[in-house]
Amino acid sequence: MALAPPDPALVEKLVIANRILYNQGVVDGFGHVSVRHNQSPDHFLLSCNRAPGLVRRADILAYDLDGNLAEASDLRPYLERFIHGEIYRARPDVMAVVHSHSPSVIPFGVTGQRLRPIFHMSGFLGSGSSLFEIRDAGGATDLLIRNAGLGRALAASLGQHSCVLMRGHGSTVVAPSLERAVYRAVYAEENAKLQLGAAVLGPVEFLTPEEAELAMAATEGQVMRPWELWSESIGAVD
Repeated sequence: MALAPPDPALVEKLVIANRILYNQGVVDGFGHVSVRHNQSPDHFLLSCNRAPGLVRRADILAYDLDGNLAEASDLRPYLERFIHGEIYRARPDVMAVVHSHSPSVIPFGVTGQRLRPIFHMSGFLGSGSSLFEIRDAGGATDLLIRNAGLGRALAASLGQHSCVLMRGHGSTVVAPSLERAVYRAVYAEENAKLQLGAAVLGPVEFLTPEEAELAMAATEGQVMRPWELWSESIGAVD
């Protein structure tokens, strides 16, 4: 049975998400964002292998959770699509995934330090990010999630967290909506900048898990506010 086509509005929103993440400096020529297919929880939407800032509606493809295309296409897929499929498989609550190499996050992964919520905008970090060490799952690699086995290991490291750091690579954030995933990717980078800066001054008073939960409810309850601003800043999409 053929997979029903996705909602055109969802496709457009995914294009906008790609452009926002580029405009906000979370991704550059690399990185990717996906959303679970609105017609099938066992499929997801992801661009073909294209720089996020250049993604168009025609680039959006549907994949099953094994990373296979739902329909044949001449467009080249992202190599690391297994990040998305295996997280969607492990986490039914997740509706969107962002993988990026945002620069301020990198020092935390390579030093084994967690991102922890330093201000109310990053309450989604809760008690901290998790850490994925690819050597434990694949030995010596190029650090890329090239297959389902590495994708499963990454999803296991993510656990129930909203953010997993990938040593020497970047990070992956998840959320129950596309808008919130973009918000979290933006503010994970902002939190990393602030956390690095504050550590120079002295011991940091992070949000408690209870404060983080309350802050997340307050800020992410208004996620359309920054989404509308960021969407306006990128202009029309094709």
